Amino acid sequence: MNDTTSSSRSNPTSESTPVRPLPHQKLLAYQVALSFAAAVREAAIRETSLRDQALRAATSACLNTAEGATKVTPADRRRAFVIARGEACEAAAAVEIAVAAGLTPASSLPPVLRLADRLVALLTGLITR
Repeated sequence: MNDTTSSSRSNPTSESTPVRPLPHQKLLAYQVALSFAAAVREAAIRETSLRDQALRAATSACLNTAEGATKVTPADRRRAFVIARGEACEAAAAVEIAVAAGLTPASSLPPVLRLADRLVALLTGLITR
């Protein structure tokens, strides 16, 4: 079977099929978490293990925010959002440490802190409601 044959078949997930947003995609907190993860990546921390830790924490903030959006019980939702908030703070701290240690330019910190502050505030709101 060649590529043209397989691509001409009807695909239930084709571009013409309307796609509804998933629960996490409706959350402003998730959108901010994505921007935060990008800012952490853009900080370009030169030390490998600190950079990896920062990126893992920022990724975890995104994933836990997404997970919280799908939880049914309030306790389960809060738990996921609490974890996401902690991971966001950890990632921001890693960038702060990198700046203090001269492992990334100081100019990379303000965007990370602005987004971290916004994300933490949004997650706190989701936790307390």
